[in-house]
Amino acid sequence: MTPPSTAADFFSADYASARARFRAAAGAASATLHVLALDAKGPAGEELTIDIAWLGQPDARRILLHSSGLHGVEAYTGSAVQLAVLAEQRAVPADCALVLVHVLNPYGMAWLRRANENNVDLNRNFLAENERWRGAPEIYGRIDPILNPPTPPGRDFFYLRALWQTWRHGFRPLKQAVARGQYEYSRGLFFGGRTLEQGPRLYLDWVQEHLSCARYVFALDVHTGLGRWGEDTLLLEAGTGATPVEQLSAALNHALVDVNADPDVAYEVRGGMGAGLARVFSNVPADFVLQEIGTYSPFAVFHALREENRLHHYGVSTLDHPAKRKLLERLCPASTRWRARALGRGVRLAQRAAAWAFSGRHAN
Repeated sequence: MTPPSTAADFFSADYASARARFRAAAGAASATLHVLALDAKGPAGEELTIDIAWLGQPDARRILLHSSGLHGVEAYTGSAVQLAVLAEQRAVPADCALVLVHVLNPYGMAWLRRANENNVDLNRNFLAENERWRGAPEIYGRIDPILNPPTPPGRDFFYLRALWQTWRHGFRPLKQAVARGQYEYSRGLFFGGRTLEQGPRLYLDWVQEHLSCARYVFALDVHTGLGRWGEDTLLLEAGTGATPVEQLSAALNHALVDVNADPDVAYEVRGGMGAGLARVFSNVPADFVLQEIGTYSPFAVFHALREENRLHHYGVSTLDHPAKRKLLERLCPASTRWRARALGRGVRLAQRAAAWAFSGRHAN
C-alpha cells in the first residue's frame, strides 16, 4: 500500500474504501486482524464489519484501546487518524499492545448517519443490567415535535424556533435535555434503544475475551462535532478513571474536561461506552477519554442531524441527498486545513496516550 502524501489523503471516500485501506494498513504493520460481522448491510448490500487491528503481544498487560466511528458518519475522521497511526507505527514494547477498533458503527458510516440501523445512538446504548430502557428528559418530551418533526427535510424556521427554546429553557438545560439520551422516542435523535445493540454486544464480548490479561487499559474514543473548529476537547466520563486527572492531563499534555464539573463545554450522557467498558474492566485500572474534534456551531451540527433524521424516517433516503451531504460536511469538513488540523491532533493524542499506557507509570 502506497502511504498517503498529505493529511487529506488519509480521509476515505466511503466506508468500503476506508475498511479496505484499514485492513491493508493493518497487514502492512503486521497486525493481527479481528473481524466482527454485523447483520446490517451497506447501501450496495455489502457486509458491514467492525475491524480490529492488534499490534503487540496477544497476552499484553498494558493496552491502548483506540476506537473510531461509534457515531457512524464521524468515522471519516477517526478512520483517517487510525490509518495515519498505522502508517507511522513502530514496534510496540514488550508486554504492551496497541488495539485499533475501526468503525464501531459501520452502518452509520456507510449510510451517512450518526445512528445505527435501528436509529440507536450507540453512545447512549451501554446501559447497565439493572437500568431500565425507558425514560426521557422532561424538556425533550415537550419539544419533541420541534426536535423530530414527522416530515421530510424542509424549511420550517428551525433556527428561530431553536433560539426561542434556548431563551425559554436556557442553553445549558436545553443542551443537557436534548443530548443526554432518551429511550421513549424511537424515531428521535439521541435514542438509546430498547436493548443492547448487536455491535456493542459483540464489541464488549470481544473486549472481555481478548483483554483478559490486561493490568492497565487506556481507552481513547474519537468523535467530531463538538468544540471549536479544528481543536480537540478531551472529555472524561464521570467515575470511569483510574488515574488522577492532573497526572493524566500532564501525560497527555492536554486539559481534561469533567462533563459534570464543566457543563459549559459538554454534557453528561446516559449509557455511554466509557461506562460500559468500565464495567468490563471493573477489576482492572483503566482510563477512558473521549476526544472531540470541533467543526461547526452547535446549532449548525444539530440542524444537520435533524434534517438527516427526517430524511431517514420520512423521505427518500439516498446517499447523494443534500441532507446526507450536509451532515457529512458538518461532522467531517472538506476543508483541507480542517482535515490537517484534525488528523494532527488525533495522531498526536494517540501517540501520547500510547506512551502513557505503555510506560508503566500509571496505577497497576
